[in-house]
Amino acid sequence: MFRADMLDRLVADELRADLGDAVIGHRIIVLEQTGSTNDAISQVANANSKEGLVVFAEHQTAGRGQRGNRWESAAGKGLWFSILLRPGIDLASSPQLTTWAAEAISNAIQNEFSLTPAIKTPNDVQIDGRKIAGVLVEMRAQEKTAHLAIAGIGVNVNQSHEDFPKELKSRAISLAMALGKPVDRQSFAIALLRELDRTYRARFPRNG
Repeated sequence: MFRADMLDRLVADELRADLGDAVIGHRIIVLEQTGSTNDAISQVANANSKEGLVVFAEHQTAGRGQRGNRWESAAGKGLWFSILLRPGIDLASSPQLTTWAAEAISNAIQNEFSLTPAIKTPNDVQIDGRKIAGVLVEMRAQEKTAHLAIAGIGVNVNQSHEDFPKELKSRAISLAMALGKPVDRQSFAIALLRELDRTYRARFPRNG
């Protein structure tokens, strides 16, 4: 149904070029494979890193969800990425970031496709009661500067039913499954980053 030779590739320079003066996506890295994009962005970032750095991975070998759950990340078939943020909020307010990201994902899906997502709090986006996306926010205290937050996002894009493990087949869905046709991941990545950037800047104060 959705064959490997139909997979498109994410190209960092092209993603960046389409985002103009965005905060989120001012710098984009695309990795072929990593354990977790949240861990990968931690290795790239330092105390002085500017917010809005985005790290994508074509394949995660150890993607994480809430409560330590494993996030299944079929190679080249979804959007698996993390964003470095300095939202100007305290650690106890980090759930605001989860809500923001889930709402932005839902908005982007609704805007780009004839689909009506629903948010299952705190961190899941669903279509027809099945999970299509998830958010994992990890926040870290910083001395003398705004706290760092890493927003990890996973969106099922071009998986078929067979790509999900047995225990998830009845609970997971992809955009391609919902639409009945493959989706251009690069185009949707741009639309999603634009929505994340627009809503982040409206919702949180800029810091650095």
